[in-house]
Parts: sequence; C-alpha cells; structure tokens
Amino acid sequence: MHRHTLARSGAAVVAGAVLLAGCSGSSDDGATEGADAPACAPSEGPVELTYTGWVPGMEDAVALWNEANPDIQVTYNTGPSGNAGTYQDFFNQLEAGQAPDLGQIEFDTLPNFRVQDGLVNIADCEGVLEAGDQFVDWTWQQVTFGEEGSVFAIPQDTGPMAMFYRADLFEEAGIDVPTTWDEYADAAAAIRDEGAYITHFPRTDVNWFAGLVWQAEGRWFENDGEQWTVDLTGPQSTEVADYWQGLIDEGLVKDTAGFSDEWNNELNTGELWTWVSAVWGSNSISSGAPDTAGDWAVAPMPQWEPGADAAGNWGGSSVAVLKGTDHPYEAAQFALWLNTSEESLTALNEGGGLYPATTAGLELPALKEGLEFYGDQPIFDVFAEAAAATDPSFTWGPTMAQTYNDVADGFGAALSGSGTLLEALQAGQDATIRTLESQSIPVAE
Repeated sequence: MHRHTLARSGAAVVAGAVLLAGCSGSSDDGATEGADAPACAPSEGPVELTYTGWVPGMEDAVALWNEANPDIQVTYNTGPSGNAGTYQDFFNQLEAGQAPDLGQIEFDTLPNFRVQDGLVNIADCEGVLEAGDQFVDWTWQQVTFGEEGSVFAIPQDTGPMAMFYRADLFEEAGIDVPTTWDEYADAAAAIRDEGAYITHFPRTDVNWFAGLVWQAEGRWFENDGEQWTVDLTGPQSTEVADYWQGLIDEGLVKDTAGFSDEWNNELNTGELWTWVSAVWGSNSISSGAPDTAGDWAVAPMPQWEPGADAAGNWGGSSVAVLKGTDHPYEAAQFALWLNTSEESLTALNEGGGLYPATTAGLELPALKEGLEFYGDQPIFDVFAEAAAATDPSFTWGPTMAQTYNDVADGFGAALSGSGTLLEALQAGQDATIRTLESQSIPVAE
C-alpha cells in the first residue's frame, strides 16, 4: 500500500465520495451541486433529449416513452460499448460542450466522469431521491458515491455472478459440482484428467477478476472524502491471486481469450466445463455454444468458506445526466422511467438481456421462467440470490480504464510464465498511484 499523501492542489474534495477537478458550487443547468443551487425545475414548452448507449433493443423502450410523452421526446443514438469508444466520445463531447443529455455509463467508470466533472447531480429533480429504495442497495451506493443528498446517475442493470457449468459432463464423469473454491480446485484436477479444463483464465477481463475480489470482501479503492487509498494487493486480493496462480501453474485452466471464436468453440465442444460469470453470460453461452443446448445449469459462485453465500458483480451500468444539458429535470424523469417502470424493464430484458437494478425488476415474469437452453432451470433465481448477497460497499477508483489496462498487461505475462498475478496487481497499483499523482488527486496508503 502507498503511504504518501499529496497536497490538495488542483482538485476539490467531495466529502465521502470522489475528488473532482474544476468543480464549482452550482451548475448553470439548474441541477443541484451545492446548498445554494436552484432546485431542478421543469423546462417550459416541448423538450427534445438525446441519449447515447449500446444496449440492444434500447430503441424499443425509448419508443414506448416517446409514445406516452409527446412533449418530451428522446432520440436514442447507438455507439460502441463504453471502453470501445463511447466513453472517449463522451469526454470529447463534454469538452466541446456538445455532450448528449443522457449517457450510459458503467458503474466502474462513473468515478472517471465524476473526476472530470462530467455529471449532473440530479438529487433535487422530482422523484430521484425517493427512488433510492427501489434499487438493489449496492447499485444506489454506486451512483451516490455514498454522499447524502447526491445522485449522479440512475442504476440500470447489474452483473451478479454465479457459476455456469456443464451438468451433463459433471454427471457423466461422476465429479461433484463444486460449492467451495477448494472443491473447485479439486474438480479442476479431475476434469483435467478427463482431457478438458474447468475454465479459462481471461487475461484481459480484469473486471472479472475484480468481481472475484469483491466476493472475497476485498477492496481495491477507498475514499474518505480527502484522499484515495489504493490497495490492489490486500489480503483478499492476494488470496484470490494466489488461488488462480496455483491453477495456472498446475496447468488446470486454459489460456483463451474470452468471447473469442476459440473460446466459443471450447464451450461448444466441451473443452471448458464451467464459467464463473455474470448473469448476462447466459446469452454469451447460448449464442456461442448452440450445440450444448440443455446441457448447462447454474449454481452459486464457489465460496471461500463452506455454507457462505457471498457473491461478486461483473458489469452493470447506469444512465447519467451529462453536464451541459439544458433539461436536467426532463432527463432525470426519463432516466427514472427507463429504469423503474415494468414496461421498460420488460422491454430491456427481452430486447437486450438486461438484468434490472431494481428489486421489483428482479420479480419480472420473464425472470421467473425456466430457460430451455439451461434444462428449463429458472436460472435467474440463482442470480437474484447473488444480487442480494453482493456487498454494497465496494468502491471503484477514478481511473479504472488505466488500472484495468496495466493489470491486464501483467496478467498476460503471468499466463506466459514470466510473472505472477500478484506481481501484476502490484504493478497495476503502482501505475494507478502514479496516474492519480499526475492528476493532483490526493493519495494515501
């Protein structure tokens, strides 16, 4: 851990949350950013909003809103996934004063936009604060940054994690489906004896690894309102890293890029027997491994202690109102409707496979049905339990894209035998601290 504390020059401290650069006490868009800022008020006359995201089928939900709200019309623009280009577009547009009114932003990237002062605090907009109890606890924590009276986005979907597994292959081989990580390692050895692998280790999906650390109650970042603590190598992170390092060293996991054609083929041919992944992974498997229909099932994540029920999260996003909008009130109302109304949540689940961030959304009829691909198992029941078992206190750092990239470089080296996962985490930690320091963001050990 890093024990050097920086001076606070160049950044304003926001109590209990993240540190903002260039933030003033109030915004010229009418949304609250300080005690003396005017309340979020409706605009006069018809309003046109723009919204950019990348969820398949989002246009269907937007069409439902437009039909019911002729005076507040929303134009939806589809971009590449966030890290593939949309986030950079947002930053460029914010700098030019041409950002859309609303943007899809994943939870782990929200702090980046907060640091760049790109988000509107919509807490004073009608119904926003009152909506907090409609969402899974940890998701509301993500969009408020733990600040009382502040809301910087509306949660959209989550990525609670569980274990997809080939039920047919486990049964045929007489191998017990693992419920703990110790049992998972034993199963990995037994499956290797069968000529296959229990799973792959994704060198570039560092946010997947973060979900495993999350489950183990590890924390990579903390903020006390004055400075950041960066700790990618704490006891829980070390435990997770050492565990997977052992599987790598023993040749029990495959070095395959996730979501690649090669990976799809390995799932489809039975070379890979499990995937600890998020709820949205159900679509990844069914589309990538069509020949295995009916052979998969879902169980809770393996636990570090027998009988525990902790879960992690991989993915999930929010809808944020971006700085520069002339209509924060209307943008907030649309974001609330989009992510709380049953008709919208149903459309988003059916069209884009989104797993709602609201507790009511978890009760949608579509999420209670058995899926034929998974042997008619109602798999979303498992993910609902995982969502409830996800610790809400996990905090993302303000430069996650950089952190992910630096750790991924080290993961690749570890898989090639020229380093370890723990060394990769240490390198990512050191690089993250340097990045924060270069931006005059206070860092503490």
